[in-house]
Amino acid sequence: MPDGRVSGFFHGGVTVSDLDRSLAFYRDALGLAIQVERLATDDYLRQIHGLPFTAVRMAFLAVPGSPTMVELLQYRGLPSTPARTQPSDPGTGHLCLYVDDLDALDARLRAAGYHARSPAPVTVTAGPNIGSRVVYFEDPDGYPVELLERPRR
Repeated sequence: MPDGRVSGFFHGGVTVSDLDRSLAFYRDALGLAIQVERLATDDYLRQIHGLPFTAVRMAFLAVPGSPTMVELLQYRGLPSTPARTQPSDPGTGHLCLYVDDLDALDARLRAAGYHARSPAPVTVTAGPNIGSRVVYFEDPDGYPVELLERPRR
């Protein structure tokens, strides 16, 4: 019998300024696969968000090895202000994706011109992810994406 508890995780959403530019990062550079892409003008979306946008261009991308999706949203017909924050600012979020070869992906993203917050991947030396290696990249709008390679056993 349902009791009002959380029962799973479907997606994390990221608002973007240019969906095509963001797809070059999330789909082409990171390898997430588009499951749905559409231009939505449905009134229920305006009701959910409480915003009078004219349309929202959206894409749902599958995270390999997970039932979780990343949703990218480009709102149209509203003024917007780019968010420029740092990880310590309240309200700031990030995505964390597992990767199987952090050095290869790190090199590929840097060669493509994407910005990382550290000069190289960092080894985790304490806590539940000890032995993992991590790097934070920024998507084309500056949204942080953490890439985590678990320790090889």
